[in-house]
Amino acid sequence: MAVVREFTLPDLGEGLTGAEIVRWLVQVGDVVAIDQPVVEVETAKAMVDVPCPYGGVVTARFGEEGTEMPVGAPLITVAVPEGADEPGGGAGSGTGAGAAGDAGASDGGSGNVLVGYGTTAPAARRRRVRPGAAVPAGAVAVGAGSGSGAGRAVAEAVSRPAVAVAVADERPADGPIPVISPLVRRLAREHGLDLRGLTGSGPDGLIMRADVERAVRGAGVDGVDGVAVGHGVTNGVANGVVADGLAVAASAPAPSGQEERVPLRGLRGVVADKLARSRREIPDATCWVDADATELLAARTAMNATGGPKVSLLAVLARICTAALARYPELNARVDMESREIVRLSEVHLGFAAQTDRGLVVPVVRDAHARSVEGLSAEIARLTESARAGSLAPAELTGGTFTLNNYGVFGVDGSTPIINHPEAAMLGVGRIVPKPWVHEGELAVRHVVQLSFTFDHRVCDGGTAGGFLRYVADCVERPMVLLRGL
Repeated sequence: MAVVREFTLPDLGEGLTGAEIVRWLVQVGDVVAIDQPVVEVETAKAMVDVPCPYGGVVTARFGEEGTEMPVGAPLITVAVPEGADEPGGGAGSGTGAGAAGDAGASDGGSGNVLVGYGTTAPAARRRRVRPGAAVPAGAVAVGAGSGSGAGRAVAEAVSRPAVAVAVADERPADGPIPVISPLVRRLAREHGLDLRGLTGSGPDGLIMRADVERAVRGAGVDGVDGVAVGHGVTNGVANGVVADGLAVAASAPAPSGQEERVPLRGLRGVVADKLARSRREIPDATCWVDADATELLAARTAMNATGGPKVSLLAVLARICTAALARYPELNARVDMESREIVRLSEVHLGFAAQTDRGLVVPVVRDAHARSVEGLSAEIARLTESARAGSLAPAELTGGTFTLNNYGVFGVDGSTPIINHPEAAMLGVGRIVPKPWVHEGELAVRHVVQLSFTFDHRVCDGGTAGGFLRYVADCVERPMVLLRGL
């Protein structure tokens, strides 16, 4: 005898109300263990593998890949052998015939915890599968002969009452396709490309956006002229930004009389809301200055010539930022309008802008003020790798107090950045290029960079902002200035 347990999308924390199914990790009829990941979802913060707190046979799946699911919506149902040890204990955490009279959750809990389930009492939401009841739309009911031998024994115990009103699973029988994001899957679908015929260039054969676009170009499919990288890449439509030396191809205009609607959801929706709020609430101002970065590049080369871990230029700039914030602490702050107070923060949690296949994200280096250049370089490298893999935890994307934005990688000189609400300031760094420059009274070719500083005019006046930017420029031009504060 088996009891059917329903597993719903748990609360993933950080105020998230839903997630998009990226790929299923199990099929109907598979036998799953307690805490085994069953689905990969994409939230507005990161990619998350969701583990199931029940062990048994998967009898139904809800939602196709690419479907947006709200928190509390059913993901799968699992046939759990009666009397088996399971987290959350009693039938109060599940569904099925005979569950109504059981006690509530026991003290036991699953070890793989996501916020909202695993070690706490079960969610109040309950659903039952009654004999003769139709399986909800989007579910895939188990059939005779599905799963392994052990799986069939449990599956057959629950397959009789769950009759086949279910929608057939469109996925092939040989397992899920490893694709980095739903955008890549959508791009392939739009061009009629079979992803199972591709060999991914990512880790463990993960299919990247570049793999799909390369295959589309090789097949001579219209609509993809180059590798799309950078802001605004949605449904194969790019906005013409240049990133990492690759030109972004602009999409062909829509036919006359037609329009394309791209939903603002997931990461893009959160970014849109945050930028709009920043513009709405923060009276920002921007000042900028050109600086001779020749000595800065020479200093970085000298540091990397001594052996040991290599130091990135972004890490050197991050160290300059922390030194500048130590001199101008009023810029490491936020404004509390409810109490009409400026809140100055003692710790610097430095955010830095990183472009990924999912869009622009801002990972946060915790306690940046307490890290050396080498420590900053190592942490920035780790966070950047996680960002590109989509595996950043929500805590690694929140809590920043100041942001460093290196938009020079897009091949541009200057910008007026939008402050990352609720922070009070952001430093922007353009590309470093050889330019004519007066050096020691003579005209010379030097490596010049434009620095832009956007600040919340409520926390300081132009004198403070100018002093901060001038100190940063002095450190760029003469890195020895940093030694004064050591």
